Amino acid sequence: MAAIGTNSPSVRWLFLDLNSYFASVEQELRPELRNRPVIVVPVMTDTTCAIAASYEAKAFGVKTGTMVGEAKRMCPGLTLVEARHELYVQYHHKIIEAIERCVPISAVMSIDEMAASLMGRERALMTALDLARSVKASIREHAGRTLRCSIGLAPNRYLAKIASDMEKPDGLVALTPDILDGALSKLELRDLPGVGARMERRLHQSGIRTMPQLLALNREQMARVWGGVGGEKLWYWLRGEDFNDAELEHQKSISQSHVLPPDLRTVEGCYAVAHKLLHKAAIRLRTARLWATSVSLSLRFVVPKEQAKRQHFSGVLHAGWSRGCPVIECQDSQTLIEAFTKLWAQRPQGSGYQKPFQVGVWLGDLVPDHLHTLNLFAGLETESRRTRLSSAMDALNHKYGLDTLMPASMLIARAAAPTRIAFTSIPDLFEDSPSGPVRPTRS
Repeated sequence: MAAIGTNSPSVRWLFLDLNSYFASVEQELRPELRNRPVIVVPVMTDTTCAIAASYEAKAFGVKTGTMVGEAKRMCPGLTLVEARHELYVQYHHKIIEAIERCVPISAVMSIDEMAASLMGRERALMTALDLARSVKASIREHAGRTLRCSIGLAPNRYLAKIASDMEKPDGLVALTPDILDGALSKLELRDLPGVGARMERRLHQSGIRTMPQLLALNREQMARVWGGVGGEKLWYWLRGEDFNDAELEHQKSISQSHVLPPDLRTVEGCYAVAHKLLHKAAIRLRTARLWATSVSLSLRFVVPKEQAKRQHFSGVLHAGWSRGCPVIECQDSQTLIEAFTKLWAQRPQGSGYQKPFQVGVWLGDLVPDHLHTLNLFAGLETESRRTRLSSAMDALNHKYGLDTLMPASMLIARAAAPTRIAFTSIPDLFEDSPSGPVRPTRS
């Protein structure tokens, strides 16, 4: 544990990151897998990749994204477990309940990441550390004895996430204002959330290769190097400010994609799966209280070697196609289906495009609820009727399962696309209402 600071330092956020979540749930449920290298995979084949790895597997260099065939070579005795996403969602809810026995959750970033805003006396460093330990104990007691998490404490949520990554597994790190500069200076640029390969190249092109160089930038320089308001917010965050602009932080797009199993690599199978993906994306859109202004459809087709433009990581040679269209601000399934139908009609239909192997739908240029503009052509009553219908369907699906009620055009896809949970997205229908569950108030 790292907890540094004097003169009663304080923190405002607690960030929790579940350690090797999918693999840990499997080890919790199957004691014979504990203390053994395990990876969770979407299907039992060497041509796919790991979607989670236990810490015993990580010790051999195996991580999320490692191809299964390579993982077996890297780690003798590796055990493969096929993903059981419904169980991971169930455990997610159990963990949420365990955490909220100690502190209300303010935000769920993904299936394995949550954050809590601390209030009043909870912000004192020693109190916050005790609270974090209580959260860890509550998860072990009420969710799973072997489940572990790393917790970060800091003045803002961004720094708290950084702190949660600094000591794994089962870590507890506090970044208080008095030690912030020294702690951040020791990090690599890629340790910062939001700095991937592309952003790292951009920073390098601007002469920024180390954290001290980044921290030395003034606010205007950071905005210019990073690009726009995101750089300005980062400047504040790295200095411990709890800078937040909800209007600018809303999600900009929602996407769902699926690699088709061999028995569904037909035009009809692809159409069914695409409809179900659109159904799921629409539910996520309404849950987040967002409105889409564009819809896109993307397809990948298995083609002969001489026609292939790319090779999938599984080895499939393919050619891709995508098309998008604008829509008047909407969040109801009916409008989205109408747009999808138009896009589907534009897909390539020659003899070389009869074997699709991947499909994706994308809802983009999203507008938050408070900035939504009424469709002047449809009118208030039409829009309200469509939205109420979609919301009623969502409520039933929330209670009884995703496939309980859907538009008739999607019924053929009932079993076509099994649930997939990405680490970077919140599982569908986690919240009790579009605005989230009611949290208890505290003094």
